[in-house]
Amino acid sequence: MPTQPIQIDTLLKLQTPEGVLLEVRPAGPLVRGVAWLVDVIIRFALYVWFASAISTVGEAGFGFFLIFIFFIEWLYPSLLEMLFNGATLGKKLVGIKVVRTNGTPVDWRSSLTRNLLWPVDFLPGFYAIGLISCLISGQFQRVGDIAAGTLVVYRAKKTKPLSHMDFPQTAVAPTLPITPDEQQVIIDFAYRSMRLTNERANELAALTSPLISTTDATPAKDQLLKIANFLIGKKE
Repeated sequence: MPTQPIQIDTLLKLQTPEGVLLEVRPAGPLVRGVAWLVDVIIRFALYVWFASAISTVGEAGFGFFLIFIFFIEWLYPSLLEMLFNGATLGKKLVGIKVVRTNGTPVDWRSSLTRNLLWPVDFLPGFYAIGLISCLISGQFQRVGDIAAGTLVVYRAKKTKPLSHMDFPQTAVAPTLPITPDEQQVIIDFAYRSMRLTNERANELAALTSPLISTTDATPAKDQLLKIANFLIGKKE
């Protein structure tokens, strides 16, 4: 086994100022792009609705329409992020939200900072700088996120507590000595494997070689789950 704990996917462990350890998974450019597109459609629908509502006002209505556009373009994201725990309607739909880099909920200052800097991320067009920033930052942060100290992460899903009874595999003792940190990584993998495809779970489990056998016909995932069962006290 390697001496360093294995990082599964892009999982981050953040410690809040109160000392609480949180696990978050940063959202990549693709899912964020879908959320952005949904918000664009919603904003467009709002413009059409407002324009229709004030169409009888006359020339004064155009001024109100410009004010409405300013409000929606600059304040819509921050307002919704405050109302819906860090998520606009688009982010809420795809299951992501904005948090601060220490894992705590986003505040007004951070939200306004990241959203007011969207023109920088948009340069020179189609969010080119924002996309490049996401790809090289290591945590999928665009320029606005870096300046505001925020992350866009997947929202935690409510799942029922799992026990070793959820893992049908038998328990097998590890063939090599493993540290407490490595044991925790294996147990964490066992719980997360329930939400992974078999292909991805086997790919991740294979990283623990030589703890598991590459010549064994048993899939790598099942081999590691057997060890996890042993670690959580299931009888052999």
